[in-house]
This record gives sequence, structure tokens and C-alpha cells, in this order.
Amino acid sequence: MKTWVEISESRLLANYQALTAAAAPNTILPVIKANAYGHNATLCAPILARAGSQWLGIADASEGEAIRKALTNAGIASQPKILVMCGTLPEEAAAIINNKLTPVVWQQHQLESLTTALHQHGSNTTPWPIHLEIDTGMSRQGIAPGEHLQTLLHWLKRQPHLHLEGVLTHFTEPEVPNSPRTRTQRQRFEEAITAITSAGFHPQWIHAGNSSVLDNHDEDKNPTWLTKLAATVNAQPMVRPGIALYGYCLPIHSTTTFHPKLQPILKPVLTWKTRILTLQDVSPGASIGYNAIYTAPKPMRIALLPVGYSDGLRRELSGTNTKPGGWVLIHNQKAPIVGRISMNLTTIDVTHVPHAKPGDEVTLLGDNITADDHAARAHTISYEILCGLRALANLVP
Repeated sequence: MKTWVEISESRLLANYQALTAAAAPNTILPVIKANAYGHNATLCAPILARAGSQWLGIADASEGEAIRKALTNAGIASQPKILVMCGTLPEEAAAIINNKLTPVVWQQHQLESLTTALHQHGSNTTPWPIHLEIDTGMSRQGIAPGEHLQTLLHWLKRQPHLHLEGVLTHFTEPEVPNSPRTRTQRQRFEEAITAITSAGFHPQWIHAGNSSVLDNHDEDKNPTWLTKLAATVNAQPMVRPGIALYGYCLPIHSTTTFHPKLQPILKPVLTWKTRILTLQDVSPGASIGYNAIYTAPKPMRIALLPVGYSDGLRRELSGTNTKPGGWVLIHNQKAPIVGRISMNLTTIDVTHVPHAKPGDEVTLLGDNITADDHAARAHTISYEILCGLRALANLVP
């Protein structure tokens, strides 16, 4: 195996427990969509289920089917509910029913497809649970409070085979303390909850907020607000952390001294590794890699790694003579990337690592090289770095 990912079960559990404590008394819904942010959802889901998670969040029905299978194969008898967070297409409705998934919906045609699938594949005796998303300011998913919501509620009231189990929204800038946008979104969500309960619905779950909501313990106390709102309608409050499960959070944007609540205690769950393929000595003046962006200034020893941008190692980590790129770890020493990262190969400088040899293990991401380090050089966020990894994963303690 030339490149692989190690998933720390103990760290995933520790992060889950930290999030549970930070959210209390709210329930947390661990988000494992996008293959658990590159961490292999079929490995992570059973760990979270055994830890007591009541819910898991995925993107679409195909992910839900894979997770159901993984939980069953792992011998999980009492399985968490699975929320399909990114809407459904008509052709996914049957998979929703067959795999006992709970869809997030906001338009009538989504509900009509589900009703049709229930008649064809499901039982008509128990209403199917759905979660209704309210668009409070993202203009992405969800139905806006007001006339459109009232119309949908009126239609839903006449559907005996559907049960409005939950209501949710999503914040546009949860990493900003005391955000006016967040306050506006909360107000709109409160208005929607009032309209929903006034129409005669009694949702069991009210949920909003991601990892940054738990990390950003500003004076507005986001989780506390949600707890109080849910209590007004006798529902259970829930927060949906994703990236924090895996040891990361976005930076909190603040013009004052601000101490994130979670970042100091979370640990990266994933370690990405490869091995040295070959070694060669190069003379001063030799160019390395495509476009000769790096020229050896002195005699150097170069190690070739069998990994590149097709595996998720971003080209922006390439190193030039004037602009350092990323680095890797070998024998606990930093080795800089020199030259252009190509599709399947990367060159590193191991002149200062005399014992390096073919087959030696190399760390691409881990404790001393984080997804934030990669993201800073690639001008992106840790989410994109982690979700872009392509490597086989295995569990470690």
C-alpha cells in the first residue's frame, strides 16, 4: 500500500464526548456526510453508534444506504436515526423508505415523491418522519417563513402518511461572535416555529448550528438559545457538529480577545501516510519537477513519494526557491516539498535525514502537519483538504 489513512478510534470518541459535553443539554447529531469528511464513514458510523449517538447526518440516500449496511454488518442492533441533510431527488425516495432514512425537505414535490414511494414500497400504517428546513438567510436550502411556509403547512396537514418530526435551520456565519446576521436568522426561525405550532404541528426535534456554534461560546450563547426555543414547544434541541468530530474548527472571527471553547481540546482523528519510493542525489543547478520551479542550490538528496494531487495532496503545497511549500515528516523530522507536486508523485528534500531509505514511512497529515497547515497554503479551508483525500483507511486505537 503506497498511501493510506489511519483513523484513531480513541480520538474520535474523545472528540464526540467533548462535543456532547459542550452541547448539553442539547443532543448532538454527528455529521458523517462526504465519507465522514474524508475519514471513512463506514468506519466512523459504528464507533459513534456504540458511543450512544441517537442520530447520524449524511448527504444523500446512497450514503444512507451504505451507512445502514455498515451498522448492520458491525452488529449494531439498536441503530441511530439517519438524517438525509441535502434534500432528495424523486428517484431517491424508494431508497429513503427501504433504508429507514429521515429526509430533510422544504418543497412540496419532495414530499409528493416520498408519498408515492410510501404507497409503493412502505407501510401506510405509520406516518413517515420528515424534517422541514427553514431558510432563515442562507438562500440555499429551506422554505422561507411567511406565505410559502403557510401554503406548505396547509398541504402537509392533509397528508396522513407524513409526520413532521423535526424543524431545522442553518446559520450563515456561526464562526462570528455576536453576529447580527445570526440574530436575524434566529428571529426568523422563531417566527417559523410559531407558525408551525400554530398550524397544529408538534415537532419532536428543533435543530440548528454546526461545530462553530459550539466553539463560538459568545455572549448570546447559541446552544442556550436553542434549548430555550425547543422548550417553548416541548421539543428536543439538537446541534449538528461535523468538522469538530474530526479534530478541527474554523477560526473564530473576532476583533477582540476571544478564546474558542473547543479548539484547544480537539485532536485530529486522521493521519495520512505514504512511503519513500526511491532516493537520488542531485547536483547544484539541477531542476526538480515540472516547469523547473525549484533548482538545487547545493548538493541535495531527494526522496520520491508515490502520492500527488490525484490523491488529494494539493499542488499549492509545491515548493519553489523563493516560496516554501508544504512539508512532510520522516523520522520525526520535517522534510520540505521541493518542486511541483504532480499527479502521482512528489519530491521532498531529505538531505538532512541521512538514514532515510526506500520504504520508510512518511507522514503527510498528522499531529505536526494539520489540515489547517495544508489549507493555509492552498488558500482554502480544512474541510476541503480532508474531503479531498483519496486513500484506503484503517482503524487504529
